[in-house]
Amino acid sequence: MNQSLERQLERLAELGVVGAITGELDRTRTLVSVALGRSTMAEIPQFGASGNPDVVPELKAHAERHIGTMRDMIATGRVGDFGFVRAHAAVRAVQRFPLEASLHGYRLGHRLIARWIRDAATTTLADAGNLTEIVEAIADFAIEYTDCVSNILAAEYVANARAIAEADVDRNAELLDILLKGYDESDGRVAGVLRRAGYLEQRRAYVVVVASSVDAAEMENPARARRMAESLVDATRSLGLRALTGVRDNLALAVFSGTRRQSGWTPEQAKLALRLGERLLNIGPSALIGLSADVPSTALVPRALGEARTAVEFADVARRVVSYGDLALRDLMIAGASDALDRVLPSWADALVAANRRSRGKLVETLKAYADASMNALDAARRLEVHPNTVYQRLAKIEDTTGLDPLNYHALGELLLAADLRDTR
Repeated sequence: MNQSLERQLERLAELGVVGAITGELDRTRTLVSVALGRSTMAEIPQFGASGNPDVVPELKAHAERHIGTMRDMIATGRVGDFGFVRAHAAVRAVQRFPLEASLHGYRLGHRLIARWIRDAATTTLADAGNLTEIVEAIADFAIEYTDCVSNILAAEYVANARAIAEADVDRNAELLDILLKGYDESDGRVAGVLRRAGYLEQRRAYVVVVASSVDAAEMENPARARRMAESLVDATRSLGLRALTGVRDNLALAVFSGTRRQSGWTPEQAKLALRLGERLLNIGPSALIGLSADVPSTALVPRALGEARTAVEFADVARRVVSYGDLALRDLMIAGASDALDRVLPSWADALVAANRRSRGKLVETLKAYADASMNALDAARRLEVHPNTVYQRLAKIEDTTGLDPLNYHALGELLLAADLRDTR
């Protein structure tokens, strides 16, 4: 990579530039350093916008290293190893400072430094007969130098950024496992991992979100499932929350955390689950999403995972985002005890299901419409758009099948519960 730069430097030596203009470069070195710092801050907003207090001082120090390196190369005719560029790239990768902003700074520096060397040459070698050739050679040298350091910076930055990303993936996977499985609070190593990641901070709320595709088979594709998990973060990015994502049991999931209140004296913010639910509605119609209620501690995240899994079971194309806190008590009872209740249901429950199947769902549909109409058969008929006699005929059919009279409040409750449990199964 340095061979082209060495050839350009040799050309400057042949033209009598190397060693001849060092004094003039030293005299104007401070001026070009100040100009470079000001121009960079004015033309590249990322430096001024960065919240990292080290970015600007590091920029100035790095610019001075470039100026010093160019001066030494022209003074000695030797190319350095550019270790300072590699070190700077590693720092910028750790800071996640935009690579393009750093490369833009190099392009800006090229213009100023090339002019600095050219002015020093035209001042010192004004009487040289080959001044035009010297100016052209300096321009070529400055271009080659910028290309060289830009390539080094980009390669080193990308290598470090890739290593950091891989480390982040491993760290996030460990954090996610700890949070979802629960942990022993006396385990110092686990506590250290959580503390360093900011998951033991006070006044924070946690919500677990799980998502599946309308076509559950799609979640068996790892890439598709991973994209679903990433979409949970993309849709809520404007909330500025911390998020850990992953895929478990063919479900995309994310653990979100945000500040509940700024201090013990400030009011609590809106529920995190409510804020998340509003944003998650923006995800496409192919996603079914369940959210837990807010929990105030990482120790309760496993419970939140169970809540989110329950909520997503009630999601469908008509109600794509379901929050656990919005589920009815009846829904929670069925979800939590369906297996146990299913084993003790009387035989008439299976008879009801069979009759309902033969009626193409009309019996249970009528049963639910009658309940929704507060046991008013005329209102139920209007809802179903049928004659009231049809409602009475269907209710009579249910009584003949099960032995329970739907016109009786308690019997109606048992029939609806049995229908829902069989539907869940």
